[in-house]
Amino acid sequence: MKTAIVTDSTAYIPTELLDKWNIHMIPLNVIFGNEVYREEVDIHWQQFYEEVKTKDLPTTSQPPIGQFVELFERLAAEGCDAVISIHLSSGISGTYQGSVTAGTMVEGIKVYSFDSEISCMVQGFYALEAAEWASRGMDPQRIIARLEELKSTAHAYFMVDDLSHLQRGGRLSGAAALIGSLLQVKPLLHFVDKAIVPFEKIRTRKKAMKRIADLLGEDAMGGGRYQAVVIHANREEEALGWKKELEALYPNVDFTIGYFGAVIGTHLGEGAMGMGWMKK
Repeated sequence: MKTAIVTDSTAYIPTELLDKWNIHMIPLNVIFGNEVYREEVDIHWQQFYEEVKTKDLPTTSQPPIGQFVELFERLAAEGCDAVISIHLSSGISGTYQGSVTAGTMVEGIKVYSFDSEISCMVQGFYALEAAEWASRGMDPQRIIARLEELKSTAHAYFMVDDLSHLQRGGRLSGAAALIGSLLQVKPLLHFVDKAIVPFEKIRTRKKAMKRIADLLGEDAMGGGRYQAVVIHANREEEALGWKKELEALYPNVDFTIGYFGAVIGTHLGEGAMGMGWMKK
């Protein structure tokens, strides 16, 4: 059985890994006024953070269902029997549902849509795992079952400098956004039941980053190998420094650097920092 792997642009998987594992990527859109950019195709994170310095904050939109249909039909024509389509949390985007709907509109190929219930490179971890298993010929239903098993080990925590972006975009409740205006609090956020919610209120950026590292430690010290990603919103040097510190603390964790790209960056704002991890 030939199984194709699809994900969307918010996984922020490096191009070389997409190519290596033959992962197909559907882009979400970033809209500056009348200009529509396909994330990770027409606009990358460095350009995005330059653009927002001189323009009004953009809006974002999910991929058209027709884009999914076109890709799934092409994969069927190329001889694929199944598709595993892995997407950002359905609690913050309709992208996953678009994949589900498109899957009912194509013939000759079985589409298995997977809600990662998260985003960024932790979502990417799912896609990379699925691609590796598919390359070994594993049945797509077994791959989906393995991805579901991994969910119990997947976590992501992040902080933002300004909660107003999340509040405006409807990704965080108005009442919850108030916590960011009190005494310069740096609220830690995470995903619960597919939605972004506050985790803890912390006074400073440094303490927030230490708290995230401690949360990783609680999992990593339980044994086994983990993969983790330090995720930044245009704070690459800071992310690299933090990664170096973390590698010294947790030798059983394989760290990489990721980023909040244009779509997620629109809702978090520049300066956001986070980390996600999953058992290997």
